[in-house]
Order: sequence, then structure tokens, then C-alpha cells
Amino acid sequence: MAARLVEIDRPAFEPVPPPPPVPAEVYRSHLDALCSAAADRELTHVVVYGDREHVGNLMWATGFDARFEEALLVVGPHGPPLLLAGNECLSYVAVSPLHATGELRSELYQPFSLPSQPRATSRRLVDILRDEGVGADSRVGVIGWKYLTAVEHDDPLHAVDVPAHIADTVRSLAGWDAVVNATDLLIHPGYGLRAVAGPDEIAHWEYANAEASRATWAVIDALGTAAAHGWTDLDVLREARLAGLPLGCHPTFATAGHRHLGLSGPTGEPIVVGQPLGFNICHWGSNICRAGWIAATAADLPAAGRDYVETFVGPYVEAMSAWLSCMVPGTRGGDVFQLMHQLLPDDVYGVTLNPGHLIAYEEWVSSPIAEGSSDELRSGMVMQIDIIPSHPVYFSTRMEEGIVIADAALRAALAARHPDVLRRCDARRAFMRDTLGYDVPDTVLPLADVAGMVTPYFLSPTMVVTLA
Repeated sequence: MAARLVEIDRPAFEPVPPPPPVPAEVYRSHLDALCSAAADRELTHVVVYGDREHVGNLMWATGFDARFEEALLVVGPHGPPLLLAGNECLSYVAVSPLHATGELRSELYQPFSLPSQPRATSRRLVDILRDEGVGADSRVGVIGWKYLTAVEHDDPLHAVDVPAHIADTVRSLAGWDAVVNATDLLIHPGYGLRAVAGPDEIAHWEYANAEASRATWAVIDALGTAAAHGWTDLDVLREARLAGLPLGCHPTFATAGHRHLGLSGPTGEPIVVGQPLGFNICHWGSNICRAGWIAATAADLPAAGRDYVETFVGPYVEAMSAWLSCMVPGTRGGDVFQLMHQLLPDDVYGVTLNPGHLIAYEEWVSSPIAEGSSDELRSGMVMQIDIIPSHPVYFSTRMEEGIVIADAALRAALAARHPDVLRRCDARRAFMRDTLGYDVPDTVLPLADVAGMVTPYFLSPTMVVTLA
């Protein structure tokens, strides 16, 4: 059925409580899988680098994030992995459940500390790595936060993306040829270990999506008051009342004169009826984004754009339904890419990035959906519905939120460990099917309480585009 604008009651989904901590056995299984994958490549050691912006690989492996500094995880053949942290993060290593069990060692490495802090009481990195067995007979996989391909670099295997002082030290011990970029072991969409999540991780991503959903509705609901009382964008975003979850990226709020700077945050501009607006709330494991107009009806839009819903938003929502229908294990990413560009023609929608990608601690991990991609969607993939149109007249529209692709086995595992999570996901899927009319297969677990709701006119927040 063609899309249409309908007034509905906002769904009152069951509240999502904070999930329990991810247990030690999950991190243990992650490290075991990493060691197995490294052995398949004949790597003797893996070193995993992280900093405040790039914490995902360390978090996945240990549950530790470098909050102020840098950190390095050394995984070798002798003894438990060693985590190097600076002055302010060393005590925080205890957040990892593996540390309490003795399965994760730690050592102070002060060069990871902030400038001008004490440097005199830690060993040199070359001595630490030598004692961990890194030497002339070693082959070391370095995991930063991205890997390169032959399109980008003449020697992608040896193009490691960690600070030079770390790379140089490892190479001084093992030799140039023996130090390789192994980041793909974790984040490659086709075979990366982090490309799929288990039940305990999914529970955390559901909570993050629920919190971001709550904040999103608060922002939308504040826009009416803002327009009537002369509030600024800062006043509106203040209503989000974020609860302290780590942010996956900076909150954006692009309207008025900076609407074309998509990553812009609030700048103190007043909320004006008839202006476009795109904004997002992003926590680890979630990014809720909506785009539309600060308007109550089409009459508030510029004359050239008053067919916004019929001409632009409606076909977009129909395409999102088709996208959801593809979220089944075994679907090739290249096929999804091709379908989206057929349904959303480039000359109208201008979608330039991948139509969907993986999300975790990073807002963007990687994506199986790319032109010509043979990578298949897998059970356990946490996918971001991130198809970003852009138009000179209609501005944009958005239904950006998170789902999990889950086969029967994963749904059974989730039911066993977190039955409430599965029940809430089932309720969101039922709402998307029955009320909004999306073609959502059983393999899709919607994580967000915004659940497919596209509100083209933010001053009429109960008017949504449906296919039902």
C-alpha cells in the first residue's frame, strides 16, 4: 500500500531497565575467538590499541575503555593478556571482570598519560613487549580502528593505524614484514568477530536505543514550546536530559543557516517555524536520528516543498520497508545496496553513504552493504538503519535507529538469557507491522522505542507516515 500521513497514538512500550553487566565468560569467549583467529593467520601476538574515541575493540575484548588516555592490550602465547594503561586509567582496569579473576594483567605505562604528567615510574614499551615474547621470531597483528585496502594504500597489510611510536617499537623487535594490520579480524563485515553480537551485548544495545529514543521524543516534544516561546536550539536539546550513558558521537542539531553542516551541534539559533531540522542522539550501541521540518502542516513549508510527504517522504518510507524485508541472514549486502539505489534514485535522494551499517561502541563499525558486496548478512549483526537522503528543496527525512538480525537460534538464546529483551523487541516489531505497515520479518529485532515512526512535521508529532 502507498504511504500516507496518519495520526496515531504514540506507542507505550514497556520501560527498559538497565541491563546487568556483561559477564566474564563473554569476554573470555571473545579473547578465545581472537586467539583462534590469530593462530589461523600464524600470528604469535596481537596488540590492540585504543583511546577515548576508539574504544570498541578494547571494550569487546575486556570490558575496559580508556576514558582519558590511551591503552594497549597485548595478547601473546605466555600467560593472560596484558593491558597497559596510563596514570589515570590504571586503577580503572578493575572495571573488567577478567581483571578480578586474574585473566587480565595490567601495568602502568605512563607515556599513555596526558602531557606533563609524571613519566618516571613505568618501564619502556620495548622492554614490556620483549618480556611478552615479542622478538625476531614473532609475527604481530596490530589492531587499531580501521584497516586499509589496495584502493587506499600500496601496502595495506603493513599499514597499521596506531601511533608511530608504538608501531616503530613493535617493528624494532619483530621486523617490518612481521608486523601487520589485523584490525579486519574484528571489524570486517564478512568475517570480523565483532560483526555479530550475543545476547548480553544485545541487552545493552537495547537499553542504549531505549534511552536515545526517550531523548529523541523529548526533543521533538519540546519543539512546539520552543517555537511558541522563542527558545533556541540549545534550549531544545537541553530537554533531552541525557542520563550519562557514553556518547557514540556528538549530538547534532542542524537547522536554519547551518542545516547543510550535517554534523553541526546547536549554536544558539532560535527555533523558527518553516525551517528544516535534522538531529541525533547517539549512545554506545545506538544512534537515533530524525530529520524533517519545524512545521505543523505542509502549509508551513516553503511553497516549492509542500508536496514533501507525497513526493519525498512517502517513497522513502516504502524503501525502508523494503530494506527491513531484506534483513535476513544470507542476504547479500550488494543486493541490498542495489535495491536501495533503485528505490531511492540518486538524482532525487542523493544517498551517498552505505544504506545501512554495523553499530556498536562506535557509531559506525563497518558495513556489509556496499556496491557489489558479496558479504552476507549474519545472525547477530546489529544494524543501523542509516539511509541519509539529501535534497535542495525537501531537505531530508530519516528513520535512523537500530535493529538486530536474529535467526531462530539467536532468538532462543536471547529468550533464555534475557526474555524481557526479546518480548519488548517482539512488541516493537508487531507495532511496526500492524500499525505502521512495514514488511518486517521475524529475523528483525527492533531495538528502539521510536520503532519506525517518521514524523515529517515535528510540530505535529503524532502525525506519522504509515503503509498500513
